Amino acid sequence: MAIAWTPDLSVGVEHIDEQHKTWFEKADELFEAGKERRAKEYINTMIEFLEEYTKQHFKDEETYMEEIGYPGLEAQKRAHASFVSDLAKLKKDYNESGGNILVIINANKMVIDWLTNHIRVMDKKIGDYVKTLKEKDN
Repeated sequence: MAIAWTPDLSVGVEHIDEQHKTWFEKADELFEAGKERRAKEYINTMIEFLEEYTKQHFKDEETYMEEIGYPGLEAQKRAHASFVSDLAKLKKDYNESGGNILVIINANKMVIDWLTNHIRVMDKKIGDYVKTLKEKDN
C-alpha cells in the first residue's frame, strides 16, 4: 500500500502543503524499503529522518497557527504530540524486534490512517480559517 499525497489533501496553505508532500514521499520510501527488505541501518535512518522531519513540520505548523490566531491550536498540539509518540514507539518496536520488517509494514496502515485523517479533518480547518481571514481583509 503506497503512501501518496493527493490534491484532495491540500490544506490551501502552500508551505504546509509542501511539507506534507515531503512527509508522504519519505514515509513511502520507508515502507518501500521495508517491503524490499533493505538493510536495517537504512530503515533506521529513514525512521530517524521521519521523526526529525515530523517534529520540525509540527513546530512550523504550530508556529503558523499561533501567528494567525488559529482557535484549534491546542487540539492540534495534542494530536501532534500523540503522533510523535507513536513514531518513537515504532522506532523502539522495530529495534527491539531485531529489525523485523513486519513491524514497519504493519505500521504502514497506522501512518496512512493518521496522516490522511489528520490532514483531512484537522489541517484542512487551518486552510478554512485562513480563508475567513482573507475574506475579512477584503
